[in-house]
Amino acid sequence: MTDHPLRAAIIPVTPLQQNCTLLWCTKTMRAAVIDPGGDLARIHAAIAQAEVTVEKIVLTHGHIDHCGEAKPLADELGVPIEGPHEADRFWIARLDEDGRNYGIHGVPFEPSRWLVEGDTVTVGELVLDVYETPGHTPGHVVFHHPESKLAVVGDVLFKGSVGRTDFPLSDTQALIDSVVTKLWPMGDDTVFLPGHGEPSQFGVERLNNPFVADRVLAQS
Repeated sequence: MTDHPLRAAIIPVTPLQQNCTLLWCTKTMRAAVIDPGGDLARIHAAIAQAEVTVEKIVLTHGHIDHCGEAKPLADELGVPIEGPHEADRFWIARLDEDGRNYGIHGVPFEPSRWLVEGDTVTVGELVLDVYETPGHTPGHVVFHHPESKLAVVGDVLFKGSVGRTDFPLSDTQALIDSVVTKLWPMGDDTVFLPGHGEPSQFGVERLNNPFVADRVLAQS
């Protein structure tokens, strides 16, 4: 993404190739790291390359590949953690256990701020709108910058797929409802950065996604 006044760089991390996102305000060069699941050296290198100052860590949800090393990174940078919704406390409390299971370093934490729908997250002079999008996890949230037509959606929606709902506390119908009622209204021309894989646009997914395309849901 090179849209003014926002830029974003995707940094694949962990063996699960999770899309950590470095998002920054081009006017102030202040940045947020979204979903630092691991590989902190790679994240630090991206921060240095972009020549930005990170002012916070922001989380979409509590799974190990998205926030396993949020606390170590926050401690290293001396910044707060914002998000996800408190309903993901269950997942954050078991990060060390899940880390052992997946071979990923996981450190439980208490964020500086839990997020709820209607909140905003600031990055420099950017203002991101927060939406609650349960389904993949109960406390999943997404971030939208309307002016840039950009959304960071974690594991709600992917190019050609949707987030898994076979985990504890997942809910398939809630996930579909989150996509239709929270993501689609952002506009077909909105680009989204998913938690795994390539970016896409909501309009493309409404046409082609085998799980949530308009024609698929009309037949269900």
